[in-house]
Amino acid sequence: MPKRPPADPRATLRAGLPDRYLTPEDLASLLSVPLETVYGWRKKRIGPAGFRVGKHLRYDPAAVRAWIDQQTALDAAA
Repeated sequence: MPKRPPADPRATLRAGLPDRYLTPEDLASLLSVPLETVYGWRKKRIGPAGFRVGKHLRYDPAAVRAWIDQQTALDAAA
């Protein structure tokens, strides 16, 4: 019986999010919010952490997952 390769820990961490950096448009689509909301979160520093690649804004799916988990926990505690 052939051995199965070990599970990719990134797949568990990202829990179904794409295995690539997300654009602001991707994030808006993923969360079903307007693109302006994503930019507003960034300006107010209340959304998921993003970073620049040159002039382009990107989001790490793992950071997005962590932010979503944090928002879920905060909402459950309220």
